[in-house]
Amino acid sequence: MCGRFTLHSRDRIKLKGLTALDLPFEARYNIAPSQQILGIADFGRGIETRMLTWGLIPSWSTDGKGFINARAETLEEKPSFSESFRMRRCLIPANGFFEWRRSGRTKQPHYVQLADESQFAFAGIWDGSGHGDTAITSCAIITTAANETVAALHNRMPVILSVESYDVWLNPTADLASLKQLLSPYPASRMACHPVSSAVNHPHNEGADLVTRVDAEAGTTPSLFDPVFPPL
Repeated sequence: MCGRFTLHSRDRIKLKGLTALDLPFEARYNIAPSQQILGIADFGRGIETRMLTWGLIPSWSTDGKGFINARAETLEEKPSFSESFRMRRCLIPANGFFEWRRSGRTKQPHYVQLADESQFAFAGIWDGSGHGDTAITSCAIITTAANETVAALHNRMPVILSVESYDVWLNPTADLASLKQLLSPYPASRMACHPVSSAVNHPHNEGADLVTRVDAEAGTTPSLFDPVFPPL
């Protein structure tokens, strides 16, 4: 799964037909479900950036329940995700994500990033729900089987798209077979991870120290949702 990630660099996402797509910038080191996150997609007026609620609420939902992750293997089968997979795909920029390794009764947080520490994009899907003042545009991060780097921490990982696949992922006419081929684990040889402080367990904590390597410590069970934003 992916339940926490970072976006702290000023890099740009480059897309076909655009010289550069500038990202609204606010360094964030502890992005949690139900918070507003940056998404890139065609929301009806061409490719643009927009703040999305992390936790996809299907347009037909009546209970407001949000899904932070969507399994790549069942995107076409699940009513909550199938239409968004076909018609509403997005890029979610990130610098890394957190995963927890269980040790007895505790969990040690680890920070996972690309080996060169560059920015990348998760494969995401989005949907709109509600009307007027209650309208919400929300999203989910797609997950796949873990590669060798992440498997030591968890059996799932977020789908990280190659730069070359960004345009295909956002192409509204792309066929589903081609899109599904993009949802494989990112090469482990191009990723790295290290243990970090258990301070990241609490969503209200922020700052670059959250991704600093620390000696393995006895962690605590993370609080998934930001207390400022009620769970979806």
